[in-house]
Amino acid sequence: MVGPHNRAGSSGRLREADLLGSDPENEIKTKRDKEKNDSANISDYLCNAADDHCFVVDKVTGGSVKMQLNLFSLVLKLVVAITAFFLLLTSLRRVVSNSKKPLHSITGGYWWVALQEQLVSDFSDIQELSLGSSRVKEVEYCSKEYENYVPCFNNSKNSLQLDRHCEWGSRVNCLVIPPKNYRLPLKWPAGRDVIWYANVKISAQEVLTSGALTKRMMMLEEDQISFRSDSLMFDGVEDYAHQIADMIGLRSVSDFNQAGIRSVLDIGCGYGSLGAHLFSRNLMTMCIANYEPSGSQVQLTLERGLPAMIASFSSKKLPFSSLSFDMLHCARCSIDWASKDGIYLVEADRLLKPGGYFVWTSPVASVHGSAEANENQKKWQFVHQFAESLCWDMLSQQDDTIIWRKTAHKNCYASQKHNSNPPICKKGSDVESPYYQPLHLCIGGTQSERWIPIEQRTAWPSRANLNSSELKLYGVPNEEFSVDSLKWKSAIQEYWSLLSPQIFSDHPKRPGDEDPSPPFNMLRNVLDMNAQFGGFNHALLEAGKNLWVMNVVPTTASNTLPLILDRGFIGTSHNWCEAFPSYPRTYDMIHADGLLSLETHQHQKCSMLDLFLDMDRLLRPEGWAIFRDTHSMIESARALATRLRWDARVVDVEANVAEGVLICHKPFPGESSRT
Repeated sequence: MVGPHNRAGSSGRLREADLLGSDPENEIKTKRDKEKNDSANISDYLCNAADDHCFVVDKVTGGSVKMQLNLFSLVLKLVVAITAFFLLLTSLRRVVSNSKKPLHSITGGYWWVALQEQLVSDFSDIQELSLGSSRVKEVEYCSKEYENYVPCFNNSKNSLQLDRHCEWGSRVNCLVIPPKNYRLPLKWPAGRDVIWYANVKISAQEVLTSGALTKRMMMLEEDQISFRSDSLMFDGVEDYAHQIADMIGLRSVSDFNQAGIRSVLDIGCGYGSLGAHLFSRNLMTMCIANYEPSGSQVQLTLERGLPAMIASFSSKKLPFSSLSFDMLHCARCSIDWASKDGIYLVEADRLLKPGGYFVWTSPVASVHGSAEANENQKKWQFVHQFAESLCWDMLSQQDDTIIWRKTAHKNCYASQKHNSNPPICKKGSDVESPYYQPLHLCIGGTQSERWIPIEQRTAWPSRANLNSSELKLYGVPNEEFSVDSLKWKSAIQEYWSLLSPQIFSDHPKRPGDEDPSPPFNMLRNVLDMNAQFGGFNHALLEAGKNLWVMNVVPTTASNTLPLILDRGFIGTSHNWCEAFPSYPRTYDMIHADGLLSLETHQHQKCSMLDLFLDMDRLLRPEGWAIFRDTHSMIESARALATRLRWDARVVDVEANVAEGVLICHKPFPGESSRT
């Protein structure tokens, strides 16, 4: 296209035509030249204003060109002014919201500095998204020190903190890279028993000096850490699980399901060996442990392809609904259950379903006459008496292991003394979505309609198929639930038909791994960022996929977490403006259905780039991300995926004109990213 013209040059040509006289042919030629040049001027003006986005304008056939240009300029300035005004209001709202103080109370000029920073960030995001993926600047890689970066935990001077501290603006805006010798995990089930030493931050000394039973089962073999089932020490897990079943009154671990046990919360789980054993018996075990800078229980458990997340019994409630688990397990989990007037036992009671089991293995329960034993005796007496006040029945004790069963009858609390400790929670403090709220020394969950003994619940896998009467407990219409189930059953088939050729193509080979032989185990750890009813999880299991799903219910959405947990799945609530409590490179796939629209409409404090940076941190190299959302959100997501160096493509599925699907692939970073 012709470059911009000088308007004086055009008028100069007109004066030259006047000098030629009044020849009719010259007048016609001069008029055509004028129209042609004016038309070109308008087109070039618009192209320059829009930079890469060039508009094509019809030939001007009449009227004043100058007037039209002035009108266009006025409209353009008005649009920019309105946009800037609303952007200013949005940025100001974010600053005030983030400060958690009213504007008039913010002193010292902080609000003005923060507002300027927010404006620059917002203008930058809008400009980059409007320019398209070809003009978007790629995000830089983090330095080596951030290989195992976990926001909200290791951003403090005290790296051993237990509570999360998600400070606004504290996250790094870069891509976390894997360690230099990182290799893709072995496919399940081989990856359950053998992991690559370079993939996790743990030293050989930490392995050899570890005190926990499950930690001592580890063996170092050159560049691998092995949990092989043929190890003599591994037999201890099988014997231990059989001991628990026997103490409950069951013949074997295989009978757990018939007794109503499906979901287990393993507190301070070692490296997940008990959960790995129970998984083969159709029990879903969630490992939780404190944040650890190295030798992390959660990181190694996830590396083995087992469910885990960072969570601790400290000053806040865990991000799970009341009455969430059929069994809680603590084997030398380093929690002092007798401390703080028993408030940690109260939290354990809140999480446990009626009729559920609390399994505790600890030397505190053993008495041998020493000074240390006397101290343990005091703790044991407190726990024993406090458990009675919680209406727990002690079923059995063998050596260091004790098992209690939570009452299945609410009238147990009514029969206690009026001044008993702890009391029943008041209605206002007993909530189903206690997202990191302060702990309360009161018994919760008693007012819930979900107070149903575990033995009265349908056994797995039928538990996942809720009937109409069960759905009424959660206020979900049967038709809506059925439509959701059908949607995901169809979607899973489409996803797999799209992913299979990509994952198992011969070019390129994935570093450190060969394509597995059929049956293919494409994925193991899956994160569903907006799980809704857990339909995505259910459809995957119905399709025979050998994987597990971390179902996340955003705090900005309707709280469907109780429904998901009662179906026998695992999940948590989470605020996606904060980093997810997990280590880098822990998921093979991330799925987000409607999440971008949900978060955008809630006027969150964070940007979409913050969300995508955390996704990249959680996603393994060669991992996949699937977005399902409105077409405008999908286009924005594609631009951001390009910034993260992901391969991204929009696909048409189900002939649905209302939404689109974006398939993203995170490549294995090159050597240049680690320099």
